[in-house]
Amino acid sequence: MTPVPVVWPDLETAFERNSPDMSSFLNVETGEVLMLVDGNPDDETQRNSALMRSDTYTAIEPASSREQYRWMERFVASVEDETLRERLIIAIDGKGAFRRFKDVLLHYPGERERWFSYRADLLHAFINEWLQENDIDTATTPPWGDVTPPPEPDMPLTRPAQGAISPAEVLRRQAKELIDVIPAIDLTAAIAFLEFLRDRGSSKLVARDLLPRRTSSGNISSNEP
Repeated sequence: MTPVPVVWPDLETAFERNSPDMSSFLNVETGEVLMLVDGNPDDETQRNSALMRSDTYTAIEPASSREQYRWMERFVASVEDETLRERLIIAIDGKGAFRRFKDVLLHYPGERERWFSYRADLLHAFINEWLQENDIDTATTPPWGDVTPPPEPDMPLTRPAQGAISPAEVLRRQAKELIDVIPAIDLTAAIAFLEFLRDRGSSKLVARDLLPRRTSSGNISSNEP
């Protein structure tokens, strides 16, 4: 097969776009990349044409969400700061893990930059492996070269034992993480609202204690001393 003059920026973008509404194909003759939106009539026509011409177009398969989640887990396991690692472990648990993970890293610029580099190496290694698996000989070497992905952590990611952290504690930590990402200009309003919730809770407790209670015999007794 003639070496393919791959348009590297477009190929990298296609691998970045891991969306169920996107389909991407590499033209192994011109090196151009088709990035198509499912449901768009014009794109559907091009997509069907690409599928019919498998000798010319190769479907691009980005890393799945599960694979990218594993990348995130590997990174978290490599974090040396125990406090940050604990926060990230909590952040990546459950729906919305990717967003919470990024939100936490916003306040750790050094680790955030390390994550970008870490993920880029994994992504580029994934692309290189895909090219090899599909026997695609490229006319030029990738801009990132022959990447060696970051090694697997010596120790697997250790999550808290079931029940080790109470639901209330998890919610409190999530609330603290939200406070960390709120713009400074909005902190006054956030604190005022939290104080309102605190005082409302205290008022409810006081009101409940002042309510008369009915004894087992049916008589009403006062809670006042």
